[in-house]
Amino acid sequence: MRKAFITLSSMCILFLAACSDSLPIETNMKESVASFTYTSQHDESFGLADLEGKWWIADFIFTNCETVCLPMTSNMAQLQTNLAEQNLDVHLVSFSVDPDYDTPEVLKEYGDEYDANYDNWTFVTGYSFQEIKELSVKSFRAPLKEPEHGSDQVLHDTRFFLVNPEGKIVKGYDGVPANTIDDIVADLLALQDDGLL
Repeated sequence: MRKAFITLSSMCILFLAACSDSLPIETNMKESVASFTYTSQHDESFGLADLEGKWWIADFIFTNCETVCLPMTSNMAQLQTNLAEQNLDVHLVSFSVDPDYDTPEVLKEYGDEYDANYDNWTFVTGYSFQEIKELSVKSFRAPLKEPEHGSDQVLHDTRFFLVNPEGKIVKGYDGVPANTIDDIVADLLALQDDGLL
């Protein structure tokens, strides 16, 4: 009887350990980011391997955007400031959805306009539209559509995506409202308090 109890207890401990993967924040995604190697604003190779072991936040933007990218990139810049103030070690990644126009030089100029610190904010290009569409749709479940005839405005998702050190997307946030930054920082502080960040 005692042996059976010990065996049962061991099984319960293993079960609880398996369930302990849950995070101290509410999550709404569980997709894994496909491996990629693209080009940064410094015209250097940048890929998923560079983010291994790090928490990171991604978004999809383009420099000629006339609507949602303006508040999104302003929010990302504010987020970078808040991360520094809270000493939160998180990398920011902005994927261009207009890679033909957004060369590394254009992205560098764009990042400079927002006082980006490139130590932990990387702007990414160096692929075809079809390649970034595949990453956006398949990995991030983020719709992406080429401009309508006569337009240069790409239709893209406006979320910020929180990705864990294993490359798994755990949460998406609306990247347009300014108060999103507070929600993201609160989640990151909760992860830090739990020793996960």
